[in-house]
Amino acid sequence: MLTILGFAMIATFLVLIMTKKMSPIAALVLIPALFCVAVGQGAQLGDYVIEGVGNLAPTAAMLMFAIVYFGVMIDVGLFDPIVRGILKFCQADPMRIVVGTAVLAAIVSLDGDGSTTFMITVSAMYPLYKRLKMSLVVMTGVAATANGVMNTLPWGGPTARAATALKLDASEIFVPMIPALAMGLLAVFVLAYVLGIRERKRLGMLTLDEALAREPRPEAETVSAGTGGTGSKDRLRKGAAASVSASGTGTGSGTSASAGGTENADEDDDAFQGLDPNRPTLRPKLYWFNAGLTAALLTAMIMELLPIPVLFLLGAALALTVNFPHMPDQRARIAAHADNVLNVSGMVFAAAVFTGVLTGTGMVEHMADWVVGTVPDAMGPHMAIVTGLLSLPLTYFMSNDGFYFGVLPVLAEAGAAHGVSPVEIARASLAGQALHMSSPLVPAVYVLVGMAKVEFGDHTRFTVKWAVLTSLVVLAAGILFGIM
Repeated sequence: MLTILGFAMIATFLVLIMTKKMSPIAALVLIPALFCVAVGQGAQLGDYVIEGVGNLAPTAAMLMFAIVYFGVMIDVGLFDPIVRGILKFCQADPMRIVVGTAVLAAIVSLDGDGSTTFMITVSAMYPLYKRLKMSLVVMTGVAATANGVMNTLPWGGPTARAATALKLDASEIFVPMIPALAMGLLAVFVLAYVLGIRERKRLGMLTLDEALAREPRPEAETVSAGTGGTGSKDRLRKGAAASVSASGTGTGSGTSASAGGTENADEDDDAFQGLDPNRPTLRPKLYWFNAGLTAALLTAMIMELLPIPVLFLLGAALALTVNFPHMPDQRARIAAHADNVLNVSGMVFAAAVFTGVLTGTGMVEHMADWVVGTVPDAMGPHMAIVTGLLSLPLTYFMSNDGFYFGVLPVLAEAGAAHGVSPVEIARASLAGQALHMSSPLVPAVYVLVGMAKVEFGDHTRFTVKWAVLTSLVVLAAGILFGIM
């Protein structure tokens, strides 16, 4: 009976969030509460939730302060020189532009937020793709796949969810996975190189002047730059003539670098505030402090000098204090990132209800027994590999919340029955993230295709095969290195 109710609870949860009848936070709380009553253990619901909240508090703290930390680093301009350097490297070579897209997306993905990554990447690279008439689905595919690999960072979501669902430490899952994830990122760069070479063969390799000459421009645009035509060249070089707004929606052809009109270069530069070179939050005099602080933070995390939540708590406090010494400025920066913090931390604490009920009522144990009975004995010792393979379709056709909170605990229990540790199952579950970031259930992907003016169907047809290949590289590397 508990087996049937357990699967029914998971199915109900998945259907409601996939059909968007309920938000993940509401579904994580209300559905297990109802099923806890249904199995006759409603009186123990409070105990299950309190125990779950206590177990998940460190993960919630890590996510909260990691979002604040990397949000502040973007605000103060830590990544701006990287963006400018990548654009300078790209010039007008299609191969360099595609590789630059992958590098930029991977670097900006350090903030753990896919929407921010896509806004910065597209706003920087879109003008180059448009000028050279390059395939925009190449840009969206490479950016999404690179972000998918980087999304496995402990503060990115999947690792935290896996740690939450299986009551593990996030660093215990992530740190040993670094070699496999590095191979996945290398696969993305190789893919970008191959796609870039293909674009170069199709379009040829141009200089900046030739790229500008490809597209006829009205005289008004040249005159408006005030520099006899050099303003447009500067805009191409800097990638500042973005045709998207900060909200992630197209602003129309009127603000496009190729649309003509009388928009001046400065107005085009301000089309995307995240890269505004004059934004008041910039702290150029503190650039090396911020770079050193970030390097030290990541190094300490990899070396496990302190628990990850403590590291990000200290890092966020230090970054805010040094960069914004005045209290009103600190409050403004915290408020600017409050939505992301609340959504993510709220999800983690809501998950305490789901995992608490699933475990406390004995549903997980009964479902695991059923799963164990269906897995051939020959496959039992390889449940980590089975989990990795299942993570590809399951994280594509369902949200991360559904997979990590609904399915992963069952797989972990099944693996434990065959001597496979939960941490190996958790690591294997990360393999499908390169594909997951192109799932129609991921809100950030709509920011990506919307800003790039690409049809979602075109993006899907182009990206899925490459994302599957990248995910399989991560899984194979994990097996080769003995991580899972």
